[in-house]
Amino acid sequence: MSAARILIVEDEAPLLRGLVDVFEGRGYRVASAADGRSGMELALSSRPDLILLDIMLPDTNGYEICRAVRERGLDVPIVMLTAKGHEHDVILGLNLGADDYVTKPFRIAELVARVGAFLRRREAGRPMVCRFGPYELNLAAHRLVRDGVAVDLTAKEFKLLSYFVERRGCALTRDDILNAVWGHSVFVTSRSVDRCVATLRAKIESDALSFIETIRDVGYRFDPPAAPTFVK
Repeated sequence: MSAARILIVEDEAPLLRGLVDVFEGRGYRVASAADGRSGMELALSSRPDLILLDIMLPDTNGYEICRAVRERGLDVPIVMLTAKGHEHDVILGLNLGADDYVTKPFRIAELVARVGAFLRRREAGRPMVCRFGPYELNLAAHRLVRDGVAVDLTAKEFKLLSYFVERRGCALTRDDILNAVWGHSVFVTSRSVDRCVATLRAKIESDALSFIETIRDVGYRFDPPAAPTFVK
């Protein structure tokens, strides 16, 4: 599985930079927003695995973002960041669907531990098998099967397909894909993404079957004709 993606929505610039550095340094993929409007857009479109959400934000506050996420039926852990002593903030946030909160100022080690615990529980409950078209992708067994016959994928092709499945329906930039499949520490270019997508397409697509859509000037979207099904 690819590294978990964390969305951090925080308008205090030094704190936001510090949190991004901390979580990226621990191998997470981090998206960030410094205002409520951008945070709302990312929360609803980018399919994060966990959201760190400040309450008091410009444009749109954290409560509205939390409410919108839950109204969309998105089952993502939300940890709210709240000012010390504002007990009513905590109660309202939890009632709107937040899973936990930390009070500013907080210890980074404690926040990292809480995030890790939420993500481990989320990973444990994740479906391990995805069925789309004639294919069955088994994430635990690291295997792709078509009509009972194994499809030979390289490690990168399998990781790319797994990432596409996890982010199905999302527009993914080449940088998103590079970071998820190759990692931040490996120097590769967008050409590597295009080549890997091309070889993956050659193995799973045909004139009658198309799963990966090219988005001009952006990247790619995994969009099967029929919605995939997931089982544990």
